[in-house]
Amino acid sequence: MRILLMSTSVGPFGSGIGGGVELTIYNLAQELMARSHQIQLVAPVGSSADTLALTTIPGEVHPFAQNESRSADIRVPARSVLNAMWQFAQTLQHSYDLILNFAYDWLPFYLTPFFDTPVAHFVSMGSLLDPIDDLIRQCAHRFPHRLGAYTQTQADTFGLGLPWQILSSGIDLNLYEYQPQAEPALAWVARIAPEKGLEDAAAAAAATGLELRILGKMQDESYWQWVQSQVPAAQLTYLGFHPTPVMQAHLGRCQGLLMTPKWIEAFGNVAIEALACGVPVISYARGAHRNHQTWQDRLFSGTRWH
Repeated sequence: MRILLMSTSVGPFGSGIGGGVELTIYNLAQELMARSHQIQLVAPVGSSADTLALTTIPGEVHPFAQNESRSADIRVPARSVLNAMWQFAQTLQHSYDLILNFAYDWLPFYLTPFFDTPVAHFVSMGSLLDPIDDLIRQCAHRFPHRLGAYTQTQADTFGLGLPWQILSSGIDLNLYEYQPQAEPALAWVARIAPEKGLEDAAAAAAATGLELRILGKMQDESYWQWVQSQVPAAQLTYLGFHPTPVMQAHLGRCQGLLMTPKWIEAFGNVAIEALACGVPVISYARGAHRNHQTWQDRLFSGTRWH
């Protein structure tokens, strides 16, 4: 098949701003290409993807949905990159057999009925904004086989009974190295933003006396400063945002990964990344990983791709 992948509109692909959805897109594209499908990725200008055919589109990125109130009006930037990306998709739609959207934003769901080429959606968020959720529900009822979610827990945030395809997530185990020896440190891997709950991980590290090594995109500098002021006893080491080979090397040297989300995450790819390095995961009993035995079994089932 000829498949057009439409990236998130919150930032350039490869920058880390999109969080786990960037890893999902990359891994999915690699596996589809290995199965002889032709893949083209469309993403905001400034994106990079070494092994993918990439078209970058100029324009202003969209705000993060998790920073808005549930009933907030939909805001569209004056030079919206999302508008430009979907104008591009509409122009070239007949060159593709399928268009696959990864953006949790109103426009792709609204436009779905107006495309001749089928548009499917891998929804990367739990329920956050009422106007977008309403469009997702309308799309689910009109096109019941075109909505995918990572987990049932994520899907249920949009209401029960919708015809979701549960797709899970996956990583290429060849990119991760098991490290049998750990250093006296804990890890925390995520965008540095309030919904990720870094302050709780900092408090846990302070209580144990262990260094907390932090990896991820610095999305909210003021939040980062606030965390440091709230937990002055914590030994926090910010290592920056890195591609998978560097990130997994840092992660594999830690005694455990702390996951402290303040929201229901769609999946949380870093959990399976940590397990691939042999690092135990310590997390809250909330969000997509409450059904942990399912994805744990899949990760270690003995096949290369999961």
